[in-house]
Amino acid sequence: MAGDYVFKIASEAWEFEQIKKLNYETFVEEIPQHSANAQRTLTDVFDEENTYLLCTRGRQVLAMLAVRDKRPFSLDKKLDNLDAYLPPGRRMCEVRLLAARTSVRNSRIVRGLIAETVAYCLQNRYDMALISGFLEQVKLYQHLGFVPFGPIVGNGQARFQPMYLTPEAHAGSKSSLIVNPTAPANFLPGPTALSASVLRALTGPALSHRSREYLRLHQDTQKRLAQLVGAGGVQLFTGTGTLANDVIAGQLSLLPGTGLILSNGEFGQRLIEQAGRFGLTFDTLSLPWGQPFEERPLRDQIRRLPGLQWIWAVCCETSTGMLNDCALLKSAARDFRLHLCLDCISAIGHTPLDLRDVYLASACSSKGLRSIAGLSLVFYNHSLSRPSRPLPEYLDLYAYEQAEGVPFTIPSNLVSALWAAVEECDWSRRLSRIASLDHRLRRRLARLGLPVLVSGRNACPGVLTIPLSAPLCSRTVGDRLKEAGILISYESRYLIERNWIQICLMSEVSASGLRALDAALKRIL
Repeated sequence: MAGDYVFKIASEAWEFEQIKKLNYETFVEEIPQHSANAQRTLTDVFDEENTYLLCTRGRQVLAMLAVRDKRPFSLDKKLDNLDAYLPPGRRMCEVRLLAARTSVRNSRIVRGLIAETVAYCLQNRYDMALISGFLEQVKLYQHLGFVPFGPIVGNGQARFQPMYLTPEAHAGSKSSLIVNPTAPANFLPGPTALSASVLRALTGPALSHRSREYLRLHQDTQKRLAQLVGAGGVQLFTGTGTLANDVIAGQLSLLPGTGLILSNGEFGQRLIEQAGRFGLTFDTLSLPWGQPFEERPLRDQIRRLPGLQWIWAVCCETSTGMLNDCALLKSAARDFRLHLCLDCISAIGHTPLDLRDVYLASACSSKGLRSIAGLSLVFYNHSLSRPSRPLPEYLDLYAYEQAEGVPFTIPSNLVSALWAAVEECDWSRRLSRIASLDHRLRRRLARLGLPVLVSGRNACPGVLTIPLSAPLCSRTVGDRLKEAGILISYESRYLIERNWIQICLMSEVSASGLRALDAALKRIL
């Protein structure tokens, strides 16, 4: 929907009545293919088999076309041995009766209607569409990837060039309305698109976790990860970022005194829940989602809490796109001699991150590091000692360090893939590119009238949460983008509840991917 323009499949009685009238105006009065009649309506010979895609405004049909997949096609009657002209083994449909009112022919409405048709064909798994292209518009169709074949058909003013379109030809055209039919444009916070080298590492031969070869790989990966963020050490666990935060909760349970957990989004709230499950004693400083923490209220809260030993907060609050002020948190922790712990799951590899002066930090192998999910990471900057009380063995950070990082089986392919992802990346260039793409994306969203929840210095580059207003529905927008080959985040519970969508630049996003996202959003809006 754009303003009050709606792209849809015909379903209402008044729509079918106007289809017949527009069909008559176009293919009797303008292009004389059929005889005139007093009713000034034209029912297509394949009307009962057609699926009509429309652009409507109010109760007026502005543009239409028809799709059908039953043989014989209309071109079967115009060309002998039609299949001899076509690539074999395709699931075909024919697209006919493209008609638009004169007032909208040079607007984006016709392009939007064609885009809807492309999405419909892909959704229904057609891999070739046939048309009879109006002879004067052949160059336009070729611009979209249509391939001419066979002789010109028709006569007089109604002369047409038979043409076909395949998904691969359309995706490679100058005016592609999809990104890639087999590799969607990935704007998810995870899973991210994997590079060829990461995929090779992931599918290579597995190593014994006790072999010298694997131990070298494991320790080299630890060293490279620690260097990336300036940490003293890091341990790898088989699990997700949630497991890494459970490991941190276990370490905090060994400290005397109480803690303070900061929350201004979904993942700050999850820290509170995990700390409660571990039986930690703590207070909370909770703000409305998308509101930044300020220095004076934070320090005032700390002063009011005697016996405070630690602070735990989220660095990049993915739910809102908020980049919490880690310099502020470090300063407060240093001045009050507190242990600072950070959830860096969405921050590492995605935004500049310095974990010096941080007691413990969690991360994972996917998201900004762009490997496969399955490894959780815990960074630390202090000497570990034997726990003063028993911890679950799987969560015991000290036990991992004592076992040179490998107390139990850790899948070597996950570690190998993470090593490949970290080693192949020029991190300075990556962070600069994310910032640049983020700036361009925010400008495009502003032009579309889509406000981003968090902007300015508080925004995490490449994590954009967008509140939608009725009648727009986040599920519908997300589903429509998915049909167009564009993946965004919209199916998490907290996004659905708030009618939010989220666009992230965790994967390697191309300029053409941004253009496709922009074009698809325009059609949907």
